[in-house]
Amino acid sequence: MTKTNALRLLDAAGIHYNIRSYDYDEKNPCGIRPDGEDAVLHERMFKTLTARGERLGVLVFVIPVNRELDLKKCAQAAGDKRVEMVPMKELLPLTGYMRGGCSPVGMKKKYPTIFDEEALLYDAIFVSAGQRGLQMEVEPQALIDYVGGRCADVIKS
Repeated sequence: MTKTNALRLLDAAGIHYNIRSYDYDEKNPCGIRPDGEDAVLHERMFKTLTARGERLGVLVFVIPVNRELDLKKCAQAAGDKRVEMVPMKELLPLTGYMRGGCSPVGMKKKYPTIFDEEALLYDAIFVSAGQRGLQMEVEPQALIDYVGGRCADVIKS
């Protein structure tokens, strides 16, 4: 397996992770089968979304894969007036990652990162390892600390 930049950075920081690979499919970007082990893992899978605050600029949100961002909650959590999603065409130039492979680790710049508070409910969560079809399982607080992030309620109820 070729190591992604995100994995090399975690290695250098001494943060333990496990790897999960799968066949990426645009219709099923997390590679989850409706039955079996993946259904159990699904609740621990988190996606990385990029938004832009009116005053603060680029913001990163890490939320459960089956949930949606609440942009009003995002703005409040970020201390900004308004937040909107970054257009997909801007994702690669801003983060260095393409849709389906965006990781909170190793973006081109260090952006304010907010994890939904549900991340702390688990001993380990899955996030993209920086490439489509590759996820890393990592202890959430270690990941939050590494990226200089924090937690808040940012998903729709």
